[in-house]
Amino acid sequence: MGLKQNLHNFKEKNKDKKWLPGFNALFTFLYLPNETTHNGTHVKAADDLKRTMNIVIMALIPCLIFGMFNAGYQHHLAQGLIESADGFFGSTFWTMDNLVIGLWKVLPLVAVSYGVGLAVEFVFAIIKGHEVEEGYLVTGMLVPLIVPVDIPLWMLAVAVVFGVVIGKEVFGGTGMNILNPALTIRAFLFFAYPTWMSGDKVWIHGARERADQIAEGAQLDAISGETILGGLAQNKGVLGYEWLDMFYGIIPGSVGETSTLLILLGGLFLIFTKIGSWRIMLSSVIGALVMGLIFNWVVDANIITESSKFYGLMSTPTWHHLLIGGFAFGTVFMATDPVTASQTNKGKWIYGFFVGFISIMIRVFNPAYPEGVMLAILLMNVFAPTIDHYVVQGNVKKRLKRAKVKTA
Repeated sequence: MGLKQNLHNFKEKNKDKKWLPGFNALFTFLYLPNETTHNGTHVKAADDLKRTMNIVIMALIPCLIFGMFNAGYQHHLAQGLIESADGFFGSTFWTMDNLVIGLWKVLPLVAVSYGVGLAVEFVFAIIKGHEVEEGYLVTGMLVPLIVPVDIPLWMLAVAVVFGVVIGKEVFGGTGMNILNPALTIRAFLFFAYPTWMSGDKVWIHGARERADQIAEGAQLDAISGETILGGLAQNKGVLGYEWLDMFYGIIPGSVGETSTLLILLGGLFLIFTKIGSWRIMLSSVIGALVMGLIFNWVVDANIITESSKFYGLMSTPTWHHLLIGGFAFGTVFMATDPVTASQTNKGKWIYGFFVGFISIMIRVFNPAYPEGVMLAILLMNVFAPTIDHYVVQGNVKKRLKRAKVKTA
């Protein structure tokens, strides 16, 4: 008798136990469930929700690995231990020294995210008597990729508890939540602990500690860890970065959001596997480009001057907006969340367009928080059901008109 059958028999013998949902979560993660349907017509397929979530995790792994190398590289560059990388395909960036720093800082973020989040999921499953839901498999990987590398672990743990309980469980669990759980966690961090989520001392490991030592009188050189968006918001330009640096991701930023190249490859993988919506991704890009072109026109028409606090981001070439900040990551992995995004095809076009449009608008008009994709996606999460409602009602009216014409 195989291990799977033994585990199934163990489950059957203890089917009345309160802790059984926790056991089922581990069992179905390793094996396909033994349950079969007997009535009606059903689609036979080898995939299930856990496997679907695992595909998204596979698309995120390259961003995670790159983020580890980039965390170490940015730390060593800021300390003056290296001068600059010789490109994405060079040997200076992909070194063991960079990876060691990245592993030391990033893996604890992953462990806390999954450990705390799944613990909350298990507790709610046991208390409410339902199966452990699979939604946090992706959320647990997304969270470490959208936070600064030096975020204190206890802050992350508190935010994860808030995001899982308030952002998902109170709505009924996976499939019922209104807001994207990972972005809910990040929003909590931003508003509860803003000094750890913004500024120029949170994006590079050691920058904040070094600033504190300087404030106490230590004779050290300050480290500038300002992101490109932060520099543009203060009219400082792109801080010496080339567009290829932005595209490859060899720049300061959240752990997994910097490499547009790897995010693009992940997006193509999700489209190929039919997990992510290409309509939302494409319409988000179109919305961002439209808003960027409007701002560029305002600058070209001399409606604002260089003295304006909005000039830096308004004058940024439109296509640069696609490469900097968390826009690409949010568009591919957050806006396409099938639970919180629009469900209708036409609704996806409308939803995605406004995600991109509002993202760039917030970037420009809120210099204190130049990254707008998080707020844009959360805002459109709220309006997604309304968009789908009017799309469906529009289709119903069209069909009624056609029916009247045929009966006339």
